[in-house]
Amino acid sequence: MEKSEAKIKERIDYLFPNLNEIQRRLYLAAEAKTYGYGGVSCVSRLSSTSRPTIIQGGKELAKNVTVALPRSRKSGGGRKAIYKKQPLILKELEALIEPLTIGDPMSPLRWTVKSTRNLAAELQEKSYKVSHTVVSEILKHLGYSLQSNRKRHEGGNHPDRNNQFEYINQSCERFIEEGCPVISIDTKKKEQIGNYKNAGKSLCKTKKPKEVEVYDFATNKAVPYGVYSIKDNEGFVNVGMNYDTSEFAVESIRRWWNSMGKPKYGKSKKLLITADGGGSNGSRRRLWKTELQKLSNETGLSVTVCHFPPGTSKWNKIEHRLFSHITMNWQGRPLESYEAVVNLIGATKTRKGLKVKAVLDNNHYEKGIKISDEQLDGVNIIRHAFHGEWNYTISPINL
Repeated sequence: MEKSEAKIKERIDYLFPNLNEIQRRLYLAAEAKTYGYGGVSCVSRLSSTSRPTIIQGGKELAKNVTVALPRSRKSGGGRKAIYKKQPLILKELEALIEPLTIGDPMSPLRWTVKSTRNLAAELQEKSYKVSHTVVSEILKHLGYSLQSNRKRHEGGNHPDRNNQFEYINQSCERFIEEGCPVISIDTKKKEQIGNYKNAGKSLCKTKKPKEVEVYDFATNKAVPYGVYSIKDNEGFVNVGMNYDTSEFAVESIRRWWNSMGKPKYGKSKKLLITADGGGSNGSRRRLWKTELQKLSNETGLSVTVCHFPPGTSKWNKIEHRLFSHITMNWQGRPLESYEAVVNLIGATKTRKGLKVKAVLDNNHYEKGIKISDEQLDGVNIIRHAFHGEWNYTISPINL
């Protein structure tokens, strides 16, 4: 027997009486692997173990198979956790984490970052010998973990919120049954024009992402104002170049009507608009109403507007029927020019047949235009019986 084989035989004789079947198989496979060529046959002969058993152990080692092994320490052995020796530390730690409900609200950690190191330092001042790793273990034992806020509670809801939703829905159904156009309108988020980072990802060659500017102090911005026809599943986006004003909002509706609405609803005398309660098309905007009066006079349409209650803009159909798809279509692509913005919006499609038309608006819109009481009195507006501040109709004036 060679000297190396003698050493293997010696180790086997020492270890085998203290190993179970699984441990023996893994140990012998390890010996065979370190021996090299012919190791399986050698170890099989020295240990009186079959070759298939050693080969099986080698497969388990190669796959990093985790084998359940019996306890190496008697149950209950080892150092006791600090919270078992000093159970009061649990309350002390919870008082630091949630001082408003447990403990002193004026705790020094009430207004600071509650990292494990800060918590450990505070506990050490209370004579507890703990490190930040021990604090982490205690927090896990108490069921704590790092979590972000979750938006769920909609506070400040208007008492007639649901009734307004039903009123809007009934109005839309009535207009559609009568063959009249129903549109949802809103302004999309302003977009920076230039070689700047755009959220999302797009397909590129591996390890060759699109390189953009580090700083995005853009001077040119695109203002996409959308009009979505609910019945037709069609969108129109007027891309402005300066400010989102009420004049710009009504001009966008005017352009939609001339290019998409009139060809389909030319015989209609009514138009229903669903809009948010704020912004350039807000229910309190005087300029919005006076501009709608101009549109009504030009087109001969009686324009009915139904505003969503405060804080409910996400229910406006244009948000998830049009704007969300536009965002997905240009994700990860720098909006290098106004032409790129218009083309990307116009190329937006969905499996359900959404069609979108986009145009560039070169007009300059002034901010801060004041509408006098006399001008507002000139609007031929009829407020509905139910929340007339949200629901109203502006009819043409025969000049």
